[in-house]
Amino acid sequence: MPSRTDIHQASPTAMKTLQAVEQAVSHLPLEPSLVALVKLRVSQLNGCAASVDRYVHEASLQGESERRLYTVAVWRESPLFSDREQAALNWAECITRIAASHAPDADYDQLSQRFSEAERVDLTLLISTVNSWNRLTLSFTTRPAH
Repeated sequence: MPSRTDIHQASPTAMKTLQAVEQAVSHLPLEPSLVALVKLRVSQLNGCAASVDRYVHEASLQGESERRLYTVAVWRESPLFSDREQAALNWAECITRIAASHAPDADYDQLSQRFSEAERVDLTLLISTVNSWNRLTLSFTTRPAH
């Protein structure tokens, strides 16, 4: 899909900064499978088809099963995800929809039962970074007419 604006050319400093954050996030000590599922779910929620495609491909290369990738959209009804993954996916939904959710204590408490304080910060930064990329992609990429 063509771009409305070349974001790297239009604002190289801003894009280098976001890429540096992305690079730092990629080195956080979270399980690669959990990171892949969170990236996918956030992008699904945001309706970012390009990112969903990218993250499904990346997760497949990392060995994630097709079955889990197909069911991440309905993870609440699926027995395929661990308690830790469920807490992360719930938090991903909560943070992605923060205007509506307001990050309630119950969701934070669920997260706190499965993640250390540092992991909670790392996970939230991961979610925020994916949201940033999704918003840039959706804002500056021309989508085909239906």
